Amino acid sequence: MTLFTMLLVIIAERLFKLGEHWHLDHRLEVLFRRIKHFSMLRTLLMLAGVMVITFLLLRSLHGLFFNVPLLVVWILLGVLCIGAGKVRLHYHAYLKAASRDDAHARSAMASELTMIHGVPPDCDEREFLRELQNALLWINFRYYLAPLFWFVVGGPWGPVLLMGYAFLRAWQTWLARYLTPHERLQSGIDAILHVLDWLPVRFVGVVYALIGHGEKALPAWFASLTDRHTSQYQVLTRLAQFSLALEPHTDKIETPKAAVSMAKKTSFVVVVVVALLTIYGTLV
Repeated sequence: MTLFTMLLVIIAERLFKLGEHWHLDHRLEVLFRRIKHFSMLRTLLMLAGVMVITFLLLRSLHGLFFNVPLLVVWILLGVLCIGAGKVRLHYHAYLKAASRDDAHARSAMASELTMIHGVPPDCDEREFLRELQNALLWINFRYYLAPLFWFVVGGPWGPVLLMGYAFLRAWQTWLARYLTPHERLQSGIDAILHVLDWLPVRFVGVVYALIGHGEKALPAWFASLTDRHTSQYQVLTRLAQFSLALEPHTDKIETPKAAVSMAKKTSFVVVVVVALLTIYGTLV
């Protein structure tokens, strides 16, 4: 059921999920606005609550009406948690602004895309475009590849892990957008996601290494297996940049397009790997 659900979710996301209506991040804003105190314990308690509620929902539907309601819930949760939603609109708005040479609109959309990790101050155009590439690669990881990883790894309870991960992603995005760096630090969200992203970053990283310049990327990937301190963002984007080494880094339109193209190739490879594992009985 995992493969069938995953394919339906990806198709649905590509066809109609362009705004915030079918996006968990948007649905959780009502909850996040009520939170006034921040700590890692509070974040973990909220995470546990979300996962327990999801588990109880799935458990209550198991075996009911030939599991048809259960399948529907799997699909709905997948649609809510997988996909960039409004972020895709920001990317297309950036391309339109860049094509019109609208510096103000281009800067505004680039700020939206690089919101989580930011851009180094006083960087030149080439460095700025490379950081934009990195942000787009990370968005693809955060909204597509990492959720798919936990969904597949979870097997029969994949939606529980998926909801937990999507909740943390939404919480981090909310804190980055509306609150201060100190409050974000207090919440412990970055430390929690650093641990949870370790496995999926290495899995996706080896895909980047294999489809790019393996003679440089593979040694870096092996070195990352014992690296517990470097941020997962830096590990993933460094591996991806080996694959993008021959792509342009000076064109304000083609540079981000190259990153998105690479991200799509990686997503396709991940889906194929999951399909093959399912066919051969390794996954449910």
